[in-house]
Amino acid sequence: MPTWPKGVEKRVLDQVDSTNEEARRIASGLLGPTWIMAHRQTSGRGRRGRAWVDPTGNFAASVVMRPTEPPAQVALRSFVASLALFDAFAMATGRGDAFALKWPNDVLLNEGKVAGILLESSGLGTKVGHLAVGIGVNLIDAPHGTTVEAAATPPVSLAAETGVVLEPETFLNLLAPAYAQHEATFTTYGFAPIREAWLARAARLGQTITARTTRHEYVGRFDTVDADGNLVLSTATSREVIPAAEIFF
Repeated sequence: MPTWPKGVEKRVLDQVDSTNEEARRIASGLLGPTWIMAHRQTSGRGRRGRAWVDPTGNFAASVVMRPTEPPAQVALRSFVASLALFDAFAMATGRGDAFALKWPNDVLLNEGKVAGILLESSGLGTKVGHLAVGIGVNLIDAPHGTTVEAAATPPVSLAAETGVVLEPETFLNLLAPAYAQHEATFTTYGFAPIREAWLARAARLGQTITARTTRHEYVGRFDTVDADGNLVLSTATSREVIPAAEIFF
């Protein structure tokens, strides 16, 4: 088991409404980065306000910090979290080849969604007051496929797909050191090495995917993620740079 990162606090709660909400509540009093894990969330959420189904035994946690970078740079920590999750899964299972990273913030296992990431922050003028990186992992159970959007990546669980059964705090003890390592790379060298590592693990790179924004749908070849974290697609008529979208395979 890796060593818990120095200078990082850990708080384990029996129950909370949402670990990101708890992160918001404690942010002003932080002395350093803090992981908050809850054995049960009563109001977990995913992207765009969707409910996050969180059966007992699954993993729900947030790492909260007070970053100093501009907001656009702060938002790139979704890629940091993705890499940390990939490493934690690889350590837990010994099967890194079974996992892939789906833009912008999901982790896939055997092409099903096993984990999701939600970044939330508060503003302080033109700076970010606090950042909460919320992470949900289907360790033991996965939501039924009928609970997700049509054509969305089906949810899967780590236990069902690999036979590996982990307690949530055991997974946290793998994830936090992995996150600290990638965070150190990010703060020291910027996004470039994070981007390179993420692309090496990207799902469907070079293949045709569908990106849906609130206004448009684009179908094209997934060429890359650019230096700002945007998705880059080559469609039949143009090259599209997309800052936010839902992705379908």
